Amino acid sequence: MKKIIILSIGLILAACTFQTKHRGYVFPDDLESRVAKIKTTAQLQSEIGDPLARTVYGDEIWIYYGMDENYRGPLPHTYDNKTVLLATVRGNNVTKINVLHDADLPTIEMDDDETEIPAAIELNAIQELFNNIGRFSPAGMGQ
Repeated sequence: MKKIIILSIGLILAACTFQTKHRGYVFPDDLESRVAKIKTTAQLQSEIGDPLARTVYGDEIWIYYGMDENYRGPLPHTYDNKTVLLATVRGNNVTKINVLHDADLPTIEMDDDETEIPAAIELNAIQELFNNIGRFSPAGMGQ
């Protein structure tokens, strides 16, 4: 009996993956000291790389984002080590750099509800089935 329990616990633990994936940029540990010396966009691109996004309106801001996504078996994904680098750019000069970490970022919770689409037609499975009859041409008919 002990062998079965130990074997089942071993199988359950083997099914749980403990994995971390990096998303976006993997920033160096000394990010603040590195970006303190940056004065031009060429230096920024050579040190950090091209931005993930750039703003369209107002001052041009280059946005860099990185985080770790943690997989822990059947548990929900968690995200940590979130870092956002915002570089305000004017021409070829970097005028200001902000580095935001986990504690600086607001906590945003997603709502489980779905947004209704105005004038959307809600069909059940049977209605969907009959709605699709005659909509597709047989294979090889060339239509």
